[in-house]
Amino acid sequence: MARATPHFESAPFDIHELAREQEGTGTRLGPHQNHVTALRRTRQILAAGHPGPIFEARFDHEGLVADVDLLIRDPLAPGRWRLHAVLRTTKPKPQHVARLAAQMWIVEQCGLPISRARIRHIAPDFVLDTPGEYRGLFTDTDVTASARAQQSDMADLLGEARRIVAGPEPDCPTGPHCRKPAPCPFAAHCQALEDAPEWPVTLLPDGGGRKWARKGVWDLLELDAATMAKPREARIVAATQSGTPFHDAQGARRAMGSWNCPRAWLDFETIAASVPLWAGTRPYQQVPFQFSLHLEQADGTVTHHQYLCVDGSDPRPGCAEALARTIPPNATIIAYNAGFERAILRALARQVPAFEAPLMALAERTVDLLPVTRNHWYHRDQRGSWSIKAVLPTIAPELAYTQLAVQDGAMAQDSFLEASSPATSPERRRALEEALRAYCTRDTWAMVVLARRLAAPQEGNAND
Repeated sequence: MARATPHFESAPFDIHELAREQEGTGTRLGPHQNHVTALRRTRQILAAGHPGPIFEARFDHEGLVADVDLLIRDPLAPGRWRLHAVLRTTKPKPQHVARLAAQMWIVEQCGLPISRARIRHIAPDFVLDTPGEYRGLFTDTDVTASARAQQSDMADLLGEARRIVAGPEPDCPTGPHCRKPAPCPFAAHCQALEDAPEWPVTLLPDGGGRKWARKGVWDLLELDAATMAKPREARIVAATQSGTPFHDAQGARRAMGSWNCPRAWLDFETIAASVPLWAGTRPYQQVPFQFSLHLEQADGTVTHHQYLCVDGSDPRPGCAEALARTIPPNATIIAYNAGFERAILRALARQVPAFEAPLMALAERTVDLLPVTRNHWYHRDQRGSWSIKAVLPTIAPELAYTQLAVQDGAMAQDSFLEASSPATSPERRRALEEALRAYCTRDTWAMVVLARRLAAPQEGNAND
């Protein structure tokens, strides 16, 4: 098997490093210096009349610290600088502008005049044409006006923040604001202080618990299933209060009755790199590097098939061919949250024209196990979630992912990148391949078992 191709080997996964390379010669202060050293070096570089660019300069104004990704002298405004934040997002978000506004304010309070504030981010329409050539990956969005507008009350905000920090701990209940725009590092501390019920109303899906919280009802056990407006909420309340799972096996059998054999239970693992890895790919494009397929015949026999590419080459052609050659043309393709698998199949069809017709046909024949599960099963230990990893422990506990070396999609991506690296030893690569295969295989076998148990009558259940 060929080892990693040069463009994969040299792919710059650190966007800040890539931004520095594209900016050309400059001075980098580096992230590993202590606070005092970083401040001193920044002052020295600026006092010496450095022409720029300057990377990772640090400023401190009355205890507020700003680490600036990129400072560039403004050729149109002598004596002034352009301040850039480098982000891996494809467009600036309000929190990014707010952060840059604060940085701009701190830097100017330290005496360095700023002419423009810009966010350098990933260009969403960039397509990698030549391996290793990333010119055009970034684009700048000027946010000077909005950043300036947010600075008018910066001093007041700073004073208010210091007042809060100096005072007693605020009495503020936890909620969605603890996770947006980013997870709060103190969320666990605050949650531990709350006398929260074991089964909070926030377990109701689609924000269904908010209306109860506004009424001062926090405990799901206080609700009456018979008065719930939505059937799914009623099932959750009833199953939580009784401790007995809701299971409509007859309804599940009906829902899956049209899924003709052979049944192809399919799951993809993908990588969506901010910096494209292969020619013809865009930032954050989902590229499948692995699939698992359990093929079930009418007599109940099941065979397993899989594809995994960790040699560094573009995995799409091999994946497309393996799918087209493995899945019978009359099979029903079954996935969990099938919109994702359909999208991958259709994208592969466009990107690998030799297999466009069979892959498009597969996408058209793909059905979804998720709504079947959501409509016909609920165990209170799912805690309001129908992700397959939440459902499995309640209906097939022997298939827990905690037994596996790779336990979720993020770990699969990390394992793929490590296995594909030429720096990885053969022994480590084999271990990673084995872990990836075990994880993806578990995903599709879990669907087979889940469907069988959804359809299986339960003793004493009137819905069977």
